[in-house]
Amino acid sequence: MDPSETQAHVERIADVGYTVLEDVFSASHAETLLQDLARLERELSIEPAENAFEGHRTWRIYNLLAHGKLYEAIPVHERVLPIVEGVLDSGCLVSSLSSISIGPGETAQMLHADDQLLPLPKPHVPTVCNTMWALTDFTAENGATRIVPKSHLADRSPRPDEEVAWIPATLRAGSVLVWHGSLWHGGGANQTQERRVGIAMNYCAGWVRQQENQQLGIPRSVARGFEPRLRQLVGYGVYRNLIGHVDKQSPETLLGRDAPLETIWDRASKSPSS
Repeated sequence: MDPSETQAHVERIADVGYTVLEDVFSASHAETLLQDLARLERELSIEPAENAFEGHRTWRIYNLLAHGKLYEAIPVHERVLPIVEGVLDSGCLVSSLSSISIGPGETAQMLHADDQLLPLPKPHVPTVCNTMWALTDFTAENGATRIVPKSHLADRSPRPDEEVAWIPATLRAGSVLVWHGSLWHGGGANQTQERRVGIAMNYCAGWVRQQENQQLGIPRSVARGFEPRLRQLVGYGVYRNLIGHVDKQSPETLLGRDAPLETIWDRASKSPSS
């Protein structure tokens, strides 16, 4: 993506809280992902949750990076990641990667903000930036994500069961919705006979704890095979040359890699002439 286009999306998120990227991936790739998610659902015996927030008729598969190389290209996508980095910064992390399949008869999810568990006064600097990859069309009838434009600028998160004016984030399969973590949103009600399926690729700032514990959830044997940027995104890196080190070494050493670390304090102690 042209840098000016990336910046336009970043500015739109700052203004209204979200943006939409069209034609990020092909129909054939969407079908490949749908088939693999169906396989995982069978093999892992995935069932809907027992709480209304996750959905009584919604199937969710968590920790997708541990379930096959097919998912490794999602966090580092060249059209999406630069926008997320523009909202957070280049030290951002994968917070979670999961699928959300809203089945027929599911009711609307309560409106919420993805950063509302963080004990910070609002509005605040972006701490979370999340994305939804539409594997099927998202319509007002089948459960398209409900969003409240500009709500990321509010001085609070929504109250439980609070209802305000919202719009459906209608998407064509192959599109990606990107939003600010403070934006009020929630899954929609599915009034059709087909599932609405998406992949939630969520990011957080490098100084915020990830929603899914990537280092424990992804076997090291799997993480060793990740490309360098993906290793950093799941936490095998150091934020601003300090946060996340292990005995003053990069966590990449735990993967058997030579990863010398010059901390921020090492840099600060050097004279200008050195």
